[in-house]
Amino acid sequence: MFESAEIGHHIGKKEYKRRESVLREALLHAQYELLGLAKFPVIILVNGVGGAGKGETVKLFNEWMDPRHIRTEAFGALANGEHGRPEMWRFWQVLPAKGHIGILFGSWYTEPIVAHVMGHEKATRFVQHLERIRQFERMLVAEGALLIKFWFHLSKAEARKRFKALESDPENAWRVTSHDWQRLKQYDSFVKVSEQALRKTSTGEAPWLVVDGSDPAYRSLTAGQYLLDALTQRLAGQQPSVVSAPPVPPPAIDGRTLLGTFDYHRTLAPKAYQHRLVTLQGRLNLLLRDPRMARRSLVLVFEGMDAAGKGSTIRRVTQALDARHYRVVPVAAPSEEERAQPYLWRFWRHVSHHGQTVLFDRSWYGRVLVERVEGLCAENDWMRAFDEINAFEEQLAESGAVVVKFWLAITLDEQLRRFKQRQATPYKNFKITDDDWRNRDKWPQYERAVGDMIDRTSTDVAPWHVVATNNKLFARIEVLAHLCERLEQAFAS
Repeated sequence: MFESAEIGHHIGKKEYKRRESVLREALLHAQYELLGLAKFPVIILVNGVGGAGKGETVKLFNEWMDPRHIRTEAFGALANGEHGRPEMWRFWQVLPAKGHIGILFGSWYTEPIVAHVMGHEKATRFVQHLERIRQFERMLVAEGALLIKFWFHLSKAEARKRFKALESDPENAWRVTSHDWQRLKQYDSFVKVSEQALRKTSTGEAPWLVVDGSDPAYRSLTAGQYLLDALTQRLAGQQPSVVSAPPVPPPAIDGRTLLGTFDYHRTLAPKAYQHRLVTLQGRLNLLLRDPRMARRSLVLVFEGMDAAGKGSTIRRVTQALDARHYRVVPVAAPSEEERAQPYLWRFWRHVSHHGQTVLFDRSWYGRVLVERVEGLCAENDWMRAFDEINAFEEQLAESGAVVVKFWLAITLDEQLRRFKQRQATPYKNFKITDDDWRNRDKWPQYERAVGDMIDRTSTDVAPWHVVATNNKLFARIEVLAHLCERLEQAFAS
């Protein structure tokens, strides 16, 4: 894959000077058009062989364009705040908003490649890493991002020659370290593993461009022109090709739905409820203070129809928690800042580290529920969201999170009774809106969407637990009991 990048490409000084001024003017113009439209972000990955000009190219892009609208991030070893979270968390934190450019110097490719070369990661795990990267990049592109991936390459002989030249230059000697020379000894293994990574992840929606880094003029013009062409084509309306997600099945011909088959008649007497509530809250508190929580985090998801009791159930859970170690995240319509990012971004930013609990009052499932039913996103967007959500939750689980998801189910008649009660109770009036009444007309569509959601996202690492909530006392106890059981299972594994 790197053969064409080792033939010694070259651009003369006069040719470079002539083309450089034209190129940088066009790039600046395209950048401001991008900023003005604010329709999509540009994400530039800069990876490659040591000494091939990665840093020089990043510096050049910031010189040729307006650096005020470019976010440049370099990634090395994990920092303190990054331990105890999914490995992709730190990349989600720096994604550029629509209209802006992000340059990632070292990216989500660096750690998997280095770990495999050093023998810290087996081949099967490396392949899993690459598949996760493919899924992540496919999601970025489907969400509208222009993803540009540069691999700057040098042959082994050219890399050695470059290091010696830098060492002999007093002004640049600092740029070559003992670590660089050590890596050069592993050049063959590094290139072999990198070639595998590039082959597996160079896709139609996110291809790699391998750039010969031996000649600075050729390298700079090649990278700059590629960026300009990709940017101008996208500004002209050319859209990337993204693989469609598999369609959901049609409604069952007998009209039965998953939610319609639950038993909504189970109840619990107030006296028994109070006894069990205190017992389960104490049990939960002890579990969350268990030393094993130092290697775990807890992610709770509460979804359900309007008036199903999400808020009151969450309060019974948080009564058992230490306020210093939990956070409740209420999810409403996305803000302007959130709409400028992929839809999962606003949830990644709330991922907690080990020892912490985060409770989502509604969640990332809005994409496959309200956005689907209300037509707030395209059909292909909510269909692909099933796999993207599963990948998100798998990463949470791999980082040590216990993901517990509740669907609080209610019947149409009981919802009507609670709506009327809210209208008649002054301090509950704020809970009822015109949208709540309007959503009742779409009950069948929501029932079908919930069934599809549970079928496609109830996984081994993050299964759904459906709780019938016509009787709130019974529902709260079932939630607390299931939560304790999940934590005990996690500690035992």
